Amino acid sequence: MKIRPAKVSDVKAMHSLISFYAERKEMLPRPINDLYENILEFMVAEDNKKIVGCCAMHVSWEDLAEIKALAIAHDYQKKGIGTKLVQACHKKAKEIGVKKLFALTFKPNFFLRLGYYKILREKLPHKIWGECVRCPLFPDCGEIPLMRELATAKKK
Repeated sequence: MKIRPAKVSDVKAMHSLISFYAERKEMLPRPINDLYENILEFMVAEDNKKIVGCCAMHVSWEDLAEIKALAIAHDYQKKGIGTKLVQACHKKAKEIGVKKLFALTFKPNFFLRLGYYKILREKLPHKIWGECVRCPLFPDCGEIPLMRELATAKKK
């Protein structure tokens, strides 16, 4: 299993993973053009040349980034791949000077295990709603906002 930055050639597999869960209302849909346009934000998990997971980190403000589009192939669930992808994003965030990460998710328990805590949606900067207003589920998507400070977070 290898965690690495995504390549353009990975996008169709990433889109397939995300769409699988979006169709089940377990995550928000992402148009394929958004994945191409934001490819530099993505990490992938690769097993024997097959993309089995993806995750993105999007910088929102000078000290804040979002973890988003985390999807793991159904057959690869519960093997720590999601954790490894999020940890790779944490490392990248530290390298570029981001101090806080947030996630909007339908699966808060996963992020709670990684040191995130629930916050009020209103605590997030207004800038992040630019993507939300384009979402078909806006304004009532039901995603739960969570936050983690990298400098003070406990390692698990």
